[in-house]
Amino acid sequence: MSQSIEIHSISQMHQMGGLSEPKHPLVSVIYNRDLKSVSGLQGVKVINHLYVVIFKSSDTCSAFSYGRNSYDFEDGTLVFMAPGQVMEFSANPEENTHIDPDGWSLIFHPDIFRKSNLSNKVNNYSFFHYDSNEALHISNNEREAIEDLLNKIIQEYSQKLDRHSQHLIVANIELFLDYCLRFYDRQFFSRAYLNNDTVSKFEKLLINHFKGDQIHKTGIPSVDFCAKELNLSASYLSDLLKKEVGKTALEYIHFFLIEKAKNSLLSSTESISGIAYSLGFEYPQHFSNLFKSKTGMSPKEYRHLN
Repeated sequence: MSQSIEIHSISQMHQMGGLSEPKHPLVSVIYNRDLKSVSGLQGVKVINHLYVVIFKSSDTCSAFSYGRNSYDFEDGTLVFMAPGQVMEFSANPEENTHIDPDGWSLIFHPDIFRKSNLSNKVNNYSFFHYDSNEALHISNNEREAIEDLLNKIIQEYSQKLDRHSQHLIVANIELFLDYCLRFYDRQFFSRAYLNNDTVSKFEKLLINHFKGDQIHKTGIPSVDFCAKELNLSASYLSDLLKKEVGKTALEYIHFFLIEKAKNSLLSSTESISGIAYSLGFEYPQHFSNLFKSKTGMSPKEYRHLN
């Protein structure tokens, strides 16, 4: 059975890398060139309770593992991790000792922004819940922009802390994440052709799910189910659809259901309960509530209106 450890603090993260105590208890930038051997973590699962942004240079980053394609920049890759996610070190000691000398990690504890505007915005950065093969691939200019902010964060926590320090550190973290959000938007745009193919596959998945007895066996397809079928994370699928069709995955599933319901209401005399069951709803009232929330009228009102 593989060993697992939990990381709750910046200090623990430093200890894991064989580093000295951090200069700030809630934020740190770790450069790979400063790391000591991590061979002791061979085959260990690390349950991480911090936010982590990892930069990997193009020379050591596997294009296949991190989902890079011909539409992407090749000057570096950013991978994002949210609290509660798991890092697993390879059981192969040679893989763990091969450290990218140009790589770095920005690590910050959720407590650092609890009382700031960032606490209300952090859920907007859905890339923290993407899979590693949905990583962000950046250009040299983009790398310079975020590393400039990285240096400002380091400068703030390295000097004597005063009443402005916390605000400035958090402001720079927020700006750092805003730039990453912008770069992801650029990446979605540059992948438009590939994304259209994903949208088509998503639409076909929904169509096929409602054919035959599949809907009665599994019920209404969830976002997680659709994402898994398309080999994507749920967050990435929703963001991709939002960029391409203006709806999240859940909104699109609901749109699909309502359109099918409208067709059934107008083209058949089947009872509203029967239509609800045929669409995968376990309880007809749930169908009626969703239909009214999306159209402003009940299924009965819609049927008699036309």
